[in-house]
Amino acid sequence: MNQIDPLNSPLLQSKALLWLLVAVTVLFAVVLWPLSGAVSWAIFMAIVFSSLQDRSVLVCRGRKGWAAFGTLVVIVVSVLLPMALLTASITNEAAAFYERFKTGDIQLREYFQRGVDALPEWIRASLSRLGVADLGAVQGKLVDALGRSSQALTARAFTIGQNTLDFVVDFFVMLYVLFFLLRDGKSLAAQTQRAMPLKPEHTRRILTQFATVVRATVKGNVVVALVQGALGWLAFSVLGITGALLWGALMALLSLLPAVGAALVWGPVALYLVSSGSVWPGLGLIAWGVLVIGLVDNVLRPILVGKETRLPDYLVLVATLGGLSVFGLNGFVIGPVIAAIFIVAWDIFAEARQEQVRDVRGSKA
Repeated sequence: MNQIDPLNSPLLQSKALLWLLVAVTVLFAVVLWPLSGAVSWAIFMAIVFSSLQDRSVLVCRGRKGWAAFGTLVVIVVSVLLPMALLTASITNEAAAFYERFKTGDIQLREYFQRGVDALPEWIRASLSRLGVADLGAVQGKLVDALGRSSQALTARAFTIGQNTLDFVVDFFVMLYVLFFLLRDGKSLAAQTQRAMPLKPEHTRRILTQFATVVRATVKGNVVVALVQGALGWLAFSVLGITGALLWGALMALLSLLPAVGAALVWGPVALYLVSSGSVWPGLGLIAWGVLVIGLVDNVLRPILVGKETRLPDYLVLVATLGGLSVFGLNGFVIGPVIAAIFIVAWDIFAEARQEQVRDVRGSKA
């Protein structure tokens, strides 16, 4: 009589393989974590520019390597290089704004006091109780705080240099990984679909939703944010507001958050202009903000993404804020993606439960 070796039982081998898979996956994630930002953005950009890669393959007559190289050059020239130049300009303007603020050329106290004086008495009394009716002390504290921050940054020059080196390394790692994802992305996606322990239709649904949300967040939100920031910069430049490029960049950043967005910047400025006597410029800024900046999202997003791919605004807001707090700047994409996969996974689970209930009822009948 043959005895069954318990070490060779299929169930034990299956469990051992599963634990091995979990262990090596966790270890691989730990290894990749220092470069997680570079790898994530390589994946995001490969998804966003997948259609361009498909056209490049046709132009290159099926040579995927040359097509990926051409797509990579287009991405660098049309996206990454302009973003780098824009970031440098914003950094220079931010430094100039800080110097003018520190030396007193920008009198926030005077601007603030004009707005306070134009407010009703009960509001001024409330501001006085809160200790913010006079900005003189506040401005001094801000200068001191910025000064201490500058000294701390100077003292940590080596750390800053190390961070700069890390950024350069991450940038080239992103480009390197992006090339291979552009070239081999479809085959990698097919391998992922075969390897996932789910039904094929469920796997396709999850991967499709992942790609859809990435495109919606990167292509839709980023483009809309840049357009809204540019419109805000144009309005502030026409009105002669100091640091127009800096405020435009801040509007672009805040535009990533639905429901609040750029109005957090142009709204207070417009109210200040109206309350300080510049009624027509203030009303003009309000009209520009509502009719032009505010409508960009409703006009451009359906063209770039499509209404059917959008998550609820409240979910995007919460997921974006949570993603930013956990993952840093990468979180404005990772947060909504996780939220979308969360919804899809629960939908699949609910559908599976309903199928089980129907099967049980059918068997009893």
